[in-house]
Order: sequence, then C-alpha cells, then structure tokens
Amino acid sequence: MEDRRQPSGASYPDVFGQRMVQIASNVCLGFFVVSVLAFTVIAIIYKPPDPWLQSMRSYNELFASVENSTFQHDDSIIVTGDDLFGTPHSLKPIIQDVPNRTQMAGSCDSSTFVIDCSDPAVKSAIELYNLLKFPVLNMYEYRDPVRGAAKNECDIAWKYSSKTEKTPRMYRDFRRYTLKKDAECRISVSHVGNWHSGINAQPGKPGHAPSTTDLEKGVDVVEDSLRPASSEPSSEFYTGRYLYYDRGGDDCKSMSQFEWSFLCALGEAHYLKRTFVMDLDFCLAGAKNPGHKDEIDKDFRFYFDYEHLQESTPIIEKNKFLQDFEEWNSKHKTHAIPPHYVPNFKVAPSSLQNDTGTVMWRRFDDAVERNNYWYRVCEGEAEKYIERPWNLLWKSKRLMNIVIAICNKLEWDFDTMHVVRGERAKNKQLWPNLDADTSPGSLVEKLKKNLEWRRKVYIATNEMESDYFDKLRVWNEVYLLDDFKELWSNTSEWYNSTLTLTGGQPVEFDSYMRVIIDTEVFYRGKKMLETFNDLTSDCKNGVGRC
Repeated sequence: MEDRRQPSGASYPDVFGQRMVQIASNVCLGFFVVSVLAFTVIAIIYKPPDPWLQSMRSYNELFASVENSTFQHDDSIIVTGDDLFGTPHSLKPIIQDVPNRTQMAGSCDSSTFVIDCSDPAVKSAIELYNLLKFPVLNMYEYRDPVRGAAKNECDIAWKYSSKTEKTPRMYRDFRRYTLKKDAECRISVSHVGNWHSGINAQPGKPGHAPSTTDLEKGVDVVEDSLRPASSEPSSEFYTGRYLYYDRGGDDCKSMSQFEWSFLCALGEAHYLKRTFVMDLDFCLAGAKNPGHKDEIDKDFRFYFDYEHLQESTPIIEKNKFLQDFEEWNSKHKTHAIPPHYVPNFKVAPSSLQNDTGTVMWRRFDDAVERNNYWYRVCEGEAEKYIERPWNLLWKSKRLMNIVIAICNKLEWDFDTMHVVRGERAKNKQLWPNLDADTSPGSLVEKLKKNLEWRRKVYIATNEMESDYFDKLRVWNEVYLLDDFKELWSNTSEWYNSTLTLTGGQPVEFDSYMRVIIDTEVFYRGKKMLETFNDLTSDCKNGVGRC
C-alpha cells in the first residue's frame, strides 16, 4: 500500500508551493533562453529598412527602384548624397560666444559720432546681432568690417552654414549694418540690410584684401573648370588603368535614371580600382517640358558639383582622355594601348577584376542588346559587391547658391510644403484622391490645421498655373520658386557663371534645375508638409503600392 504520509517537518502546502516556484523558475529560464536565441537569429538575418542602420544597398533601395529592367522613379524630387550623409564641419570652431567688447574706443561725443569700422567693438556688436537674428545658422569666419555708404554704416562679410546642413558646405554673405551708440558709448546694431547688401565687403572686390581661405572646402566659390590637357601624354597615362562607358540606352532619360546609372558606373570603377572616364555632356528627357523635346548637350556641371567629384575620386574628363589615348598610340606605336572592349552589360564586373589592361571600354549599343542601360551592370550578382557611392554626388554650387539666396531672403525662418500634381493628379486610377486633396480649398484647410497664421511658407511644386495657390495667401505668406526669378535672370550670378561653361551661350533654366532648388529649399523649412504623408491618403507610387 502506498505511503501517503508527508515528509517529517514539512506540510503538503509547503511542498506544493516549492514545486510551483521551481516550475515557474524553469519556465522563466526557458523563456529567457528562447528569447535570447530568437533575438540572436533575428540580429543575424534581419535587414533593417532604415538606411542609417545598414550599408550602401539600403541607400540604393531608398533612392530608386529597379525591377525587371523597367526603371521606376519619382521625378518630383531629386536627392543626392549631400542630403543624407552627415559629415561634421572640420574647418574652424563655430562662433557661439562673443567677447564683451561693445565699448567703443575714442570719443563718445554724440555730436561728432562717426563709426570706426575697424574698432573691435563694431565687429563684436555685429557678431552678437547675427547670433540673435539667425539662430538656425552656424557662424564661421568674419572678415574685418569696412566703411559702408554712410558714417554710421559698416559692411562685413562672413561665412556660415545652416544647422540642418548635412555636408561640409559653407556659404558667404556680405551685409550692410547700421550702428548706433548709447550714452555709455556702447555700440549696437540698429538695422541690417538684405542678403549681399554690403557690397563694399564683397570678397574679390577691387581694393578689398583677399582672404587666404577663399577656396576652403565647401565655400560657395565655384571652381569646376576642366584641368588643361598636357601637350603630350606622360608615362603615367600608359601605366594608368581606365574605365570608359559608351553612351547607351540611358541617354535622354530622366535625371533619376541618370543618377542611378552614373553611380553604378562609378561604383564599378571603384570595384575594379580604375579611373573613371567622365563624359560631362549628356541628354535629359524632355517629358516635363511644354514641347516634350529632349534636352541635348546638357553639362554635368549645370546640376552637380564636379569640383567635389574631382577631389573625392579618380576621374578624367572624356575629351582629355580620348586626346591622350589617340596621341599616345600615334607616337608610341611599339607600346600602343589596345582597349579591352566589353560588349554589353551582361559581362559581370567580377569577371573583369583580374584584367590588367590600360583601357577597359564598355559598350552599350542598343543594336547589340535591347535596353542596354548602364545601371544593368549592377543588377543580379553584382548587387552583392558593387556599391553606388552616393556620398560623391553633390548638387551644383551654382544651384545651391540660389537655394541659399532664397533662404536668406526668407530670413531662414519659414515652413515648407511639397505639392505634387501634374500627371499624377490627372491619373485617377493610380491616385484617385490626389487632385482633390491638393486643390486650393483643401490646401488652405491643411495649412490652418498644421501651420501658424501668417507664417512664411515656401511651396515646392510641379503645378504650372502661377495663380493656383493664391487662395493660400489669405492664411499664410506664400512663396513659390518663380517669386525669385531675379536669381537666374540674365543679370544674375548664376547666369554669368554658366556662360563660362558654354563659351558664352545662354543656358536655359530648365525643369530639372527647378526640381533641385525646390527640393533643397523644402528640406530647409522649419516644419515640412509632404504630399503623400500629410496632404493626401493616396500612396506615393499609386494604388496598392504603399
């Protein structure tokens, strides 16, 4: 017969409680072990969609989508590497504090009040005023003030960047300040002129001492002229290794496809450790132009920062390369350079890695292979080892100077709204609500709900009707790109700068330039309203493609 007596000194409830505690402990330990194993497996195999947490491949997925060689893109916004890569400034410490030097030297007699612009108190007063007036800017080097137009005015030039800037870019302003002094002879600023109003302090102006830091990296001096060709190719050309891409199916396509393809080519050059042959001339699709005519003979430097590219990676301009190539072969026939022709995109970069020839020449003839696009070199297995160097592609300083001029005219204190309309608003099958959600009446309600009354609002849009947003002006102080036409007129700095690239031929301010400027001004708003996140319930890529 089974002995059911309890152990001596222990009651049944005590034993039961101990067993329950033991079981609970085992369950918790097992759950912990399983959780750790699950977390470890997820950490190994999970590929987070956040581009900040992964490699270049995430950037590629973020910027564009390619499927079955049909290029899908969003042409309402143009993003480059300087919009995503946070690079700290490394030139000089940011001016965050101003010494207490507001006491003016010399006489305090108000009847003989004349500002001595060289007095340290003047510079201190201006620096302090800028810190208070422009809290969104990082201030860098100030030049010495010079006399303005009146006895109580001083002009001064200074370098700065926006606190939202993600690259080492810096910009310059020169303004006219009106100064005053109080009974104790302290100097302060009573009025400041608009952007670039201090013409006597303009860098490079005759009689104004040049700065030794004029050409520091990131300053808005445009220095992207082509390097002069040598009279005769040197032995360095013979021993170099080059990658040259013929024009192919990518020619006369959209800017998004050009970016995607160009960075694929540059990525292969990095992978093969070759100097990339840079063709500055290309053709862009004219789909967004009124006449839908392709835009030929576009210069890379109209849209992108060629100077930054030259400084950051080995490249050689195409015409110089071809000249050196032909001259070398004509003068050194015993050591001629035979190019290695690669017929199309199907030849994988990995199979070319051991090629030691001087010139590797990829051809993209549509007659040989249909849809012979540059970007297809990076498809398939190549995706695993070719990384597009987005950090090398920056927007042109010429266009960025217009962006900064607009921000200065808006005093760096504005909100932004991105309104996509055009062909998408007409396509009710893919975007059934977009037209109604971006109508003037609907936009007014969105502004009332999200932005303060009478705030400055910059609207980045592809809407062609100039008076489409007039209703919004009742609630907010609305600005569009065309409100700043003087910045690219035939008397503007941009216009004169582009003439140097074309040999004096005027450059059209085209739709792609407009998109670039709209994109950058939009990013600099204090509060940003996006079309497909804030204005409409439609999906960015159409119905069922969220």
